[in-house]
Amino acid sequence: MELQKIIHRAMDLRRQYEVKETNLYGAPSTIMDIAKGFAGDVNNLVKLIEAEQGQREIPNSKEKLEAHLAHCLWSVVVLAQMHNVNLETAFMEAMDRLENHLLETQE
Repeated sequence: MELQKIIHRAMDLRRQYEVKETNLYGAPSTIMDIAKGFAGDVNNLVKLIEAEQGQREIPNSKEKLEAHLAHCLWSVVVLAQMHNVNLETAFMEAMDRLENHLLETQE
C-alpha cells in the first residue's frame, strides 16, 4: 500500500473519531491528547517487544505487537497531517541524515 493511501485512510478514521468524540465529550481530541495517546502506545509497544524477546509474559504478544505498531503508525500519520508535515519528504530526509551519519562514523 502506498503512503498516500495510508494517509487517506488514517485521516478518514480520524474524522470519524472527531465526530464520536464531539458527540461523547463535546469536542474532539486535541493534538496534545493525540500526542499523549501516542506516547502511551509507544510505552505499550516496548512492553510487547519485551514479551517477544522473552523478558515479559503477555498472551498473544505477536498479534498485539502488530496491532500496536499499526496504531503507532496511525498516530504518526495523524500528527504529521495535523502539523502540515509532508511525512514522505520528512522521512526521506531523515533517512539521508541517518545514512550520512552512519557513513561519517565509519570513516
